Amino acid sequence: MTGRTIGAGELRRRTQQLLAEHPPATTERTAFLKARFDAGLAWVHYPEGLGGLGAPRSLQAVVDTELEEAGAPDNDPRRIGIGLGMAAPTILGFGTDEQKRRFLRPLWVGEEVWCQLFSEPGAGSDLAALGTRAVRDGDSWAVDGQKVWTSSAHTARWGILIARTDPDLPKHRGITYFICDMTDPGVEVRPLRQLTGEAEFNEVFLTGVRVPDSRRLGEVGDGWKVAQTTLMNERVSIGGMRIPREGGMIGPVAKAWRERPELRTHDLHQRLLSLWVEAEVARLTGERLRQQLVAGQPGPEGSGMKLGFARLNQEISGLEVELLGEEGLLYDDWTMRRPDLVDFTGREAGYRYLRAKGNSIEGGTSEVLLNIVAERVLGLPPEPRTDKDVAWKDLNR
Repeated sequence: MTGRTIGAGELRRRTQQLLAEHPPATTERTAFLKARFDAGLAWVHYPEGLGGLGAPRSLQAVVDTELEEAGAPDNDPRRIGIGLGMAAPTILGFGTDEQKRRFLRPLWVGEEVWCQLFSEPGAGSDLAALGTRAVRDGDSWAVDGQKVWTSSAHTARWGILIARTDPDLPKHRGITYFICDMTDPGVEVRPLRQLTGEAEFNEVFLTGVRVPDSRRLGEVGDGWKVAQTTLMNERVSIGGMRIPREGGMIGPVAKAWRERPELRTHDLHQRLLSLWVEAEVARLTGERLRQQLVAGQPGPEGSGMKLGFARLNQEISGLEVELLGEEGLLYDDWTMRRPDLVDFTGREAGYRYLRAKGNSIEGGTSEVLLNIVAERVLGLPPEPRTDKDVAWKDLNR
C-alpha cells in the first residue's frame, strides 16, 4: 500500500485475512503474534517491515477491536510494558536499521523482556548527575557502575542503559545511550524488597560489562536527548493507560461501597464521590492524550498525567482502607516474591495502599514532574541551576 494512506477499511480487510490464515483457536500463541507483527498489525503507525503499515496511529483501535472480538491472543502488555512503552519508541526514533530489525519483533511478541537502567543511588531525581561510566575500548565500551529501582531486571534479556562517556563535559552533555545484554558477564541483579514484601524492583551492578558499539543508540554524547524520548513515553505509558470506566484503583472501592452498605458513612460517601469524579476525569484526559499522540510525539502532558495518577491512586487506596475498617488492615502474604508484573487490583486493599506509595517515586518523582509542568506547560521561570555549565567531574557529590 506504499504511496497512499491506509484507511480503516483496508486495516479490517488485512485483519480478517490474518485471522483466516492463522485462526486463533488452532494457532499457537507466539506463532499468531509473530504473524500479526509480520502483517504490520502490531503498531499500525510504525513503518512497513517493523510491525506497522505507516497508517495513522488512531486506527490501531480498529485492529485491536477486530482481534479482541475474534478471541485472538494479546502480547501480555503488562509483562512487557517497559519494552513496549519505552524501549520500542526509542529504538524506532534513534536506532539503526539493523537495530530496529533485530529488536522490535521479539520485543513486541514478548519473547524478550526489557528493563530500564537509568536511576542510580546518587542520581534519582537528578538523573543527569549519573555516575555509571562507559569507556571506549576499540569496538566496544567497558561499563562500570550501579543502577537502582530497576523493574523486571530479574526477568529481562535487554536493558536500556545510559552511562557517562565524557566526565569533562557538563552533566547533561557527556552521556551516551546503550542497549545492554542482561545475560553478559559482569551484570549482577539483586532484589530490593519493598514495603509490600515483594521485590519487583532490583539494583543492578555493572562490573566491566562489555557493550559493543553496535548497540549504541544515537550519537556519542547525545544520551540525554535520546533519554528524553524514553522518559516522555514512560510517563505517557504510566499515566495515560487505557482503562474502562471504574477501571484501576477506583473499581474495588466502588464495588465494596455497593456491596457493603453497612460500611457507609456520610463523610466517606462525599470523599468517594469526589474521587470517582476525579478518576473519570483522569480516564477521559488519558483518552484525550492518546488522541493528541496521533499528531506527534508525546510532550510534557504525559508528566501531568503521571503526576495526577500518583496522587489519585494514593488518595483512593487510603479511602479504601478507611472504608473497610479492620479488614483494611489485613494483609494476605508477606512472602518475599519477585513478580513478573504489578497487579494493583488482583490483591487486597492493604497491598494497594502500600504499593501506591511508590507511584509518586517511580517514573519520575512528583516533585520533578511538578517542575516539568511548571516550566514546560505553564511557562513559569525555571529554577536556578548553578551546575548547568559545570563539568561533571567538578560537581560536588
